Amino acid sequence: MTRQIGLLFLLGIVLIGCKTKRIVSNNNNRENYASSSETVTVVKSKSTHEVGDSYTMPKDTGKFVRLAIESPQEYIEVFSEIAQLEMKAYGIPASITLAQGLLESGFGKGALALKTNNHFGIKCHTGWQGEYDFHDDDEKGECFRKYNHPMYSYRDHSIFLSGRSRYAFLFDLPNDDYKAWAKGLRKAGYATDRHYPQKLIGLIERYQLHKFDKAVATKGYGRSPKKNVVMASSPLVSTHTVKQGDTLYSISKRYSVSVDDLMRWNYMYDSHISVGQELTVKTQNFN
Repeated sequence: MTRQIGLLFLLGIVLIGCKTKRIVSNNNNRENYASSSETVTVVKSKSTHEVGDSYTMPKDTGKFVRLAIESPQEYIEVFSEIAQLEMKAYGIPASITLAQGLLESGFGKGALALKTNNHFGIKCHTGWQGEYDFHDDDEKGECFRKYNHPMYSYRDHSIFLSGRSRYAFLFDLPNDDYKAWAKGLRKAGYATDRHYPQKLIGLIERYQLHKFDKAVATKGYGRSPKKNVVMASSPLVSTHTVKQGDTLYSISKRYSVSVDDLMRWNYMYDSHISVGQELTVKTQNFN
């Protein structure tokens, strides 16, 4: 059993929480979600299961489970195998799924993720029959889907993208071409932020999430041949590939930009960089 899937099954058996209710949160009647669910420390176990094997979603016990994740690296450790298994089942690059999860959920620590286990910012939309809660986003008090476990959010994300016609062209792209997928998600209207592709690509390259795509693609799962897919026009950018001895400061001086701009353009949490990482160093698409 995989390291994380085994953990998730175990959580479904031993964790104590409260039965989830449909919640309408507003200024006059707000549920105290911090006191109504159990926070769980993630414990890793050895994997004896190869990526690409089938897996079964754990039974929903009706208890709300919140995982105590303290860093982007820990988030990746917990959800990388789930993202790979979703890639095998639905064809969405694991790197894209992980980057969206990191970005949309604030690596599991954002307010929406904490109270709903919604790691992808998916709103209720017409026809949603599951649990929900309200959260301020583009507008005040918008309806967002709620799940008892983050794993259900990952599966719903796969179903959401694969089941809507506006995202259909993405599945004509190779599922290990994370740059094309990042740009395609913005084109299809997944996010209103015009910098969304750069943010996803920045996260993927910073944490080398593309290695999870390769692990699945090299096993022959669902890699689509390249087709002539019409994409949005590429942003006018310049990039720099990090070499041995580079620092953000030295790169900023080389291209006459500030360290703060480099971190903003590449959606970086700190100044750590890795050899081979591709950084955006000039762009006309950021304010």
